[in-house]
Amino acid sequence: MTRVAAIDCGTNSIRLLVTDLDVAANKQHDLDRRLRIVRLGKDVDRTGVLAPEALERTFEALAEYAAVIHDLGADHVRMVATSATRDAANRDEFVAGVVRVLGVEPEVVSGAAEAGLSFDGAVRGLPGNGTAPFLVVDIGGGSTELALGSTGGVTAARSVDIGCVRLTERRFLTDQPTAEQIAAARADIEAALDEAAAVVPVADARTLVGVAGSVTTVAAIHLGLAEYDSAAIHHSRIPAAEARAISDHLLTLTHDERLAIGPMHPGRADVIGAGALVLRCVVDRAGVDEVLVSEHDILDGIAWSMVSG
Repeated sequence: MTRVAAIDCGTNSIRLLVTDLDVAANKQHDLDRRLRIVRLGKDVDRTGVLAPEALERTFEALAEYAAVIHDLGADHVRMVATSATRDAANRDEFVAGVVRVLGVEPEVVSGAAEAGLSFDGAVRGLPGNGTAPFLVVDIGGGSTELALGSTGGVTAARSVDIGCVRLTERRFLTDQPTAEQIAAARADIEAALDEAAAVVPVADARTLVGVAGSVTTVAAIHLGLAEYDSAAIHHSRIPAAEARAISDHLLTLTHDERLAIGPMHPGRADVIGAGALVLRCVVDRAGVDEVLVSEHDILDGIAWSMVSG
């Protein structure tokens, strides 16, 4: 067993996983998995820089994570930063702060590398009735990654700038999006998926695997959960018709009405409409009957990357 600590720093959230990995048995035993919504990428689409208050929230969360890693005694630590940090002109300030707080330099990875890590984390341990090729869709705050492949690895991947935070800030300018705002957001999504489809043959997918908070929240709503339950959500399935219906419904609600949904994280209520709309559009493109939901994603891919070469 090797004990590793993985940190995924995205546009909306920063997450920690400390886990024991058995490479020979391809097994993992999680010791600590936690999330803080820090909105590191707030307004970065408009300003091009990470805001001082967003950096402060992120460093505060990292200090908590550093203490957990120290207490659990991880053998290896890897931190990956994604869309917002890729886009920011002041990312050197972010890197210096992470080194100061965590003692490890964050890796600002490309969209293709992000997609590969998400794919590896999601596909490991899938139920035996999943059929390849798998299309893993990771809907983040700043970007969405699409990766196609099998248990042998990724054959095609693309990252596009249609994350739930980016779309919300760019298009949803009122509490309840108007029909015109929704149409504009959908046009952005479809244009980005056209771009992705030039590289990733989305329609070849036999199984669509959805990961990250937008997808897992839609799954929790579909399951009728009173509160968020990752064990119930992991490897659950959302019928395509339900994904469409939930997306449409979320876009009719006010922020307070979305916040009142039992399993909704308070930091996701303002952006879930955009995230669910991305999921709906991907489901339509792939032409699948359902979405297989995984709680394992890029965070798990980061963990395994430290022991699998």
